[in-house]
Amino acid sequence: MSSAGVLSFAQQGWELVLAKVKWSVVYLDAACAESLHWSCGSSRLLEAVKGPACNLREFEPQAVGGGAQQPRAVFVLSCLLKGRTVDTLQDIIRRSHFQYCVVVTAVSHAVHLTANHVPAAAAAELEGQQPVFEQLEEKLCEWMGNMNYTAEVLHVPLLLAPAAPHLAFTPAFATLFPLLPRDVHLLNSARPDKRRLGNVSEVDATALTPELLLHIRCLVSGLSSLCEHLGVREECFAVGALSRVIATDLANYAPAKNRKKTAPGRASVVFVDRTLDLTGAVGHHGDNLVEKIISVLPQLPGHTNDVMVNMAELTAVQTVEENQNVIAPGCLAQSNDTSAKALWEALLNTKHKEAVMEVRRHLVEAASRENLPIRMSMGRVTPGQLMSYIQLFKNNLRALTNHCGLLQLGMATVQTLKHPQTAKWDNFLAFERLLLQSLGDSTIAVVLNQLLPMIKSPSQRTSDDYSPEELLTLLIYIYSVAGEFTLDKDLREAEDRVKKALAHVLSEELELSPLLQKITGHSHGIH
Repeated sequence: MSSAGVLSFAQQGWELVLAKVKWSVVYLDAACAESLHWSCGSSRLLEAVKGPACNLREFEPQAVGGGAQQPRAVFVLSCLLKGRTVDTLQDIIRRSHFQYCVVVTAVSHAVHLTANHVPAAAAAELEGQQPVFEQLEEKLCEWMGNMNYTAEVLHVPLLLAPAAPHLAFTPAFATLFPLLPRDVHLLNSARPDKRRLGNVSEVDATALTPELLLHIRCLVSGLSSLCEHLGVREECFAVGALSRVIATDLANYAPAKNRKKTAPGRASVVFVDRTLDLTGAVGHHGDNLVEKIISVLPQLPGHTNDVMVNMAELTAVQTVEENQNVIAPGCLAQSNDTSAKALWEALLNTKHKEAVMEVRRHLVEAASRENLPIRMSMGRVTPGQLMSYIQLFKNNLRALTNHCGLLQLGMATVQTLKHPQTAKWDNFLAFERLLLQSLGDSTIAVVLNQLLPMIKSPSQRTSDDYSPEELLTLLIYIYSVAGEFTLDKDLREAEDRVKKALAHVLSEELELSPLLQKITGHSHGIH
């Protein structure tokens, strides 16, 4: 499958959107904003708008409406035009002065028919027609207050956020997670009159909830559009229960069947449940710099696959009122910087040591091109050395502008190498190897008892001890590599001790991390 074709699929979709946004207030949801971020960047959208930056807004119920001088609006959404999404559209439009509205959805009209419970036979007869979109266009005019105003609803498959030529994310489906054994009980309770499922492997489409099936169909819609763009008829393979459902749905998707009759090329699509390799997500065996950057730097708000890079040392702006540094964070996505894109791809594909040397090489070459007074030094690359090269660009607006993307990746590298969590990486790796050896020699109950003394309250912990979030990571690692085991008396007692120790530690935390806040529903410990 062509990497250029995948990138052009994302960029072509955004070109269709950009053609609609001139002089408009543009509302994006988080998933579409992330796709834009990696595809062509928000600056490209602002150029197409030809208006001030405030014309770009987040799609949410509390979003600011359009004023009297803002008659045009474009809504770019990753989801079905149904339920809360339509309610939010109505709220924003009614409190605005729009006379021209365009709504772009990443979900095809065929899936909207499914969401509105239109039978497959009736949907087939509507080929070429879009009654759901047409009805919404009428509603948009009604909400704008004049049926003679202009409204347009169209489908653009904004599925991908292409991070590299051979790597793309699907932000709208970041929460789509494979089924777990406990989910079988929930599925059985929702279908008391049907055959009971024995385990996850018995799950098929008929056993899933309508909401989950619809979410899968939205993903299938986007994948089918991608295959259409690439001109291929796909052969689907699956590893895992939920992957099998997705692969089957793509194979049976009506628009896909029609496409396959004329597609000139062929492609194999392999779906794999993420639960089959949880150790890859929580383990510290990787020797990749990007993996460490994403692990230790704070997440870019609203994004699932990018981080915030502190750029204040290079471009600090003092505010008179608050006397504090104000600067937008840097990030990893550099869609418009050729040199930075080359470095980013090198970081993704090389080991840690080689990647750090690549950062140094790119910084040295950039400084030389700008005739900056660089002092070469060979040998081991250190954070201080990289920072000294980066500091050469400070207060040089032209050099900063020319190499902004490269400097953001350089700063991300420096901040990662200096981060305390990076120093813990090798400690994690050593302990994980010890756990793996222990699991081979003894039971999981013995391993949990080994972990128990490491669960320490905030008053007892030092910088070398594990935080509650890190302990949860180790627990996921233990259970992921343990394989199947029997829940006997010893294991129950060991698990109870670990649970009590974790609960005690969490109750004493002054402030919980964002992840722990999601898990517990509290922002701090419960005293």
